[in-house]
Amino acid sequence: MSAYFVTSTGTDMGKTYVTAAILRQMRARGRVAHAIKPLASGYQAAAAAMSDAGVLLEAMGRALTDEAVAAICPWRFAAPISPDMAAAREGRSIDLAAVIGFCQAAMAAAPGDLFIEGVGGAMVPLNPMQTVRDWIKALGVPVVVVVGNYLGTISHTLCTLEALAIADIAVAAVVVNEQGAGPVPVAETIAALRQHQRGAPCPIVAVDAPGWLDWLGGA
Repeated sequence: MSAYFVTSTGTDMGKTYVTAAILRQMRARGRVAHAIKPLASGYQAAAAAMSDAGVLLEAMGRALTDEAVAAICPWRFAAPISPDMAAAREGRSIDLAAVIGFCQAAMAAAPGDLFIEGVGGAMVPLNPMQTVRDWIKALGVPVVVVVGNYLGTISHTLCTLEALAIADIAVAAVVVNEQGAGPVPVAETIAALRQHQRGAPCPIVAVDAPGWLDWLGGA
C-alpha cells in the first residue's frame, strides 16, 4: 500500500477533481484505491453530493450517506474560508495531532493505495501555530501538487515546491489542471515549470494526458 497527500498552491485548483480522476482510473484498471478528505471548510450538508467528500465517495463507488461523509471527512466547517478561521467561527479549533492520528489510522487500514486530500494550499494555516505543511511532514508521505494553468501559476507553483523542499517533503508529481482557457497552452506551462525545477526533479503532467499516472507505477 502506498499513501499520497494531495495538496496545491491554493484553493479551487482542482484537488478533488484530480483525486477523483485518479481513483476512477485506478479502479478501472483493477487497482484498489481509497481517499479521505479529513478537513473541509465551506461544507453544507444540503449540498453534500457536490462537496469534496461527496465527489470522492462517488469516485470510490460508495453511496452518499451522512455516515460515509463523516467516515472520510470528520472535520467539516460551514464557512468557505481558511480552516482555522472557519473553525473559529464555530467556536472550535483544529487539533492537528487528532487529524494526524485519523490519517495514520486510515493508512494502516487501507487495503490499497490511499490518497489524503488536504485543504487549500500547502501553507494554509490550520491553527495559530501549524499549517498544512506541518500536517504533511508529520505523515511522512509524498505529495501530489495540483496546480492551475493561469497567469501567475508558475510563480505560485515554484514557491509551493520550494516550501515543500525546505521541509524535506518529497513530491511525487505536479499535476496541471486546466480550468478553462489559460493564457498559454498547458504544454508551455509544464515546460516552464520543468525548466525552473530545483533539486530532485519530479514528473510534471497535465491531468488526463496520456501516461499522466505513470508516476504511480503500474496505474
